[in-house]
Amino acid sequence: MGRGDVKTKRGKIFSKSFGKSRPARTRKGAAAAAPKAEKKA
Repeated sequence: MGRGDVKTKRGKIFSKSFGKSRPARTRKGAAAAAPKAEKKA
């Protein structure tokens, strides 16, 4: 259960892939995250 395990989030980050444990950013999610970032900054 580490970087070599592609079923975990850490493994997906290491192998630069997306899936259930590491969902890719969607347009809907990115749009919702943008205003929050602006308020904090």
